[in-house]
Amino acid sequence: MLDPSQRIAELLKEDQRYPFEAYVFVFEALNYAQSELGMGSESPSEPTGQSATGGEEEEPERHVAGQQLCEAIRLFALEQFGYMAKTVLSNWGIRSTGDFGEIVFNLIRIGQMRKTSHDRREDFDDVYDFESAFQQGFEITPPE
Repeated sequence: MLDPSQRIAELLKEDQRYPFEAYVFVFEALNYAQSELGMGSESPSEPTGQSATGGEEEEPERHVAGQQLCEAIRLFALEQFGYMAKTVLSNWGIRSTGDFGEIVFNLIRIGQMRKTSHDRREDFDDVYDFESAFQQGFEITPPE
């Protein structure tokens, strides 16, 4: 269960468009983009007003742009959910790449993700068509 004092719990109360699982999925997709797909470039992020954890010097963050993240989310969804990817995302209220932008910018607003001065919410709009993006290459062949 979520701790009600956590920022994400507050976010879920004030913006109920997407469930907790959608936010977790976007975090996991960002990690997938950076670690598995090698996406992102070292880029300083804007200050968020949040204090750094610890006081240790942080490694430079690998920044993934909005359009890159949308593609990584598509690939990650296909890997995780196969031909059900679009259905799962739709069940979470995600019906376009713009919804990924809403989730990301909600997380930025509460200090759980960062952005550069070049990042805009609109970077996520119309990156690809959901109907075609999640329909490719699935064939069910009966055993012989």
